[in-house]
Amino acid sequence: MINLEKIARQQLQHHPYRWAEIGGLYSAEDAAALAETYPHDHFKVVQGYGGEKNYEYEARQLIAMTDGEVVNPQALSPQWRQLARDLRSAAYRQALGTLTGVDLSQAPMEANLFHYGPGANLGPHPDLSDKVVTHILYFNETWDPRYGGCLQILNSRDPDSVAREISPLVGNSAVLVRSDTSWHAVSRVIDHCSVSRRSVTVTFYRPGSTSSMWPEGDDTPLHDYPRQKSASSENRAGAYG
Repeated sequence: MINLEKIARQQLQHHPYRWAEIGGLYSAEDAAALAETYPHDHFKVVQGYGGEKNYEYEARQLIAMTDGEVVNPQALSPQWRQLARDLRSAAYRQALGTLTGVDLSQAPMEANLFHYGPGANLGPHPDLSDKVVTHILYFNETWDPRYGGCLQILNSRDPDSVAREISPLVGNSAVLVRSDTSWHAVSRVIDHCSVSRRSVTVTFYRPGSTSSMWPEGDDTPLHDYPRQKSASSENRAGAYG
């Protein structure tokens, strides 16, 4: 399903750090199906303010870091089960390794889904030092950058130092090679936006790492994320309430 050749052949950027923007990852048919059947089950609220970075969003496991298995596959559409198989494949690791120059063949990996609803955000930060490479994939059918919810590649910790902004349209993605200067953020979703910003983050870790998103013993209650009208109908009605 994923166009692995496009990943492997993409040019890695070196300013302001090592990263890449990759679009057109799926066929038109697969892109439409992935956007239409984006999961809404088994999410938890994740939020924190006043620390190193502010954040607020909802998350669901897709591939567990502990055993590499797909989580709650019975709730996924056939297209999402296929996407998960692609993400678990050695060929996917090889494509990302070719792009980044990082050997990911034995790196622990997890994949998580996210809904960013009204007010959701992720403040400027470089990823934790136990992370090596992150691939962020997007799944909104349509999206207006005025809604917020865009990945921002930053020149520094200053939230206004935006070098590049990437909309969460299905087929778009970004790869970040972790460093102490790999600053990035997600712009705040506007209060009256009734379509969530939807993404999957695939994270490769250093050996011996554990998941910061799903720590051992985490008993946070899970719930179904509210289903919303499609982005296309939202565009016709207007997202500003």
